[in-house]
Amino acid sequence: MQLGEFQAQIARTYAERDRARGVPATVAWLAEELGELAQAARKGTVDQQRHELGDVLAWLASLAEQLGLSLEDAAARYATGCPRCAAAPCACP
Repeated sequence: MQLGEFQAQIARTYAERDRARGVPATVAWLAEELGELAQAARKGTVDQQRHELGDVLAWLASLAEQLGLSLEDAAARYATGCPRCAAAPCACP
């Protein structure tokens, strides 16, 4: 699934509820899910890590949708490698 398709699916599924919740609450949920991902990355199974990574992506997509931004546009910043030096791998000092 492409990022734009994923963002659209999250919007179809949760946009009304997430808009009612608002950006500050969405950021709080995203931060909570990021903490759960950090814990899974340190101590979890591959299935737990995948689950939490999906949750972080879903909340990030919801936030992008509420802000009127595209995840694909945001990811494009890294399309050619490092946004500072444009190299892949990064050649920054």
